[in-house]
Amino acid sequence: MTIRRSIRKWPVEIVYQDSNGLTTRTVVTVYSVRNGKARVLDWRSKSLRTLAVERIVTAVPFIVRAS
Repeated sequence: MTIRRSIRKWPVEIVYQDSNGLTTRTVVTVYSVRNGKARVLDWRSKSLRTLAVERIVTAVPFIVRAS
């Protein structure tokens, strides 16, 4: 799945690798993708973040299921 297809449609669970090589798994909502950068709302920290698209390892739709 490309990250562009999920812009403002649904939350996405991503695995992101930072510049130090550490990986983070979090749920985000993508607001825009421009010039290799993705502007996202990180639901874990409840803050806006700018991520380098090439550092996003995986991105899958996050589906909340009722129990």
